Amino acid sequence: MTTPTPRLALILLTGSRKWPDPKLLEDTLLDVWHDALQNGYGGIDLMHGQAADGADAIGDAWAIRHGVPYRRRPADWNGPCAPNCPPGHRRRNRRGSEYCPFAGHRRNQEMVDEGPILVVAAHHAKSSGTADCMRRAKKAGIPIHRITA
Repeated sequence: MTTPTPRLALILLTGSRKWPDPKLLEDTLLDVWHDALQNGYGGIDLMHGQAADGADAIGDAWAIRHGVPYRRRPADWNGPCAPNCPPGHRRRNRRGSEYCPFAGHRRNQEMVDEGPILVVAAHHAKSSGTADCMRRAKKAGIPIHRITA
């Protein structure tokens, strides 16, 4: 008889694109990983919003270095709007392309809907995207481990 492999704990990482303390975030992720092992999980599966800079990039690199599975969930900024988006709300970025300013909020809700057991929130400089994700997680009853720098 074989022993079943313990399932992974899904951890949602949200954080500022200007997160200034990589070591604090990496130490926090390591602690969360160890806690998951102590709680009977086989490890963690790290999900994040795939920003090019800041907390998402730090978490992504950490997961790769440690062999931790990860899920990248980018926002579809240039894609179609949701049916509930108000008319005329699209904006133009520095390159002149139109985008939906609510795409990040939709992506945050989609990540929360995947059912993580914990949100690690690297909140810095009043990041509105991080605050939005924390509000959504709180509403869903998901515990939040908030770190600040």
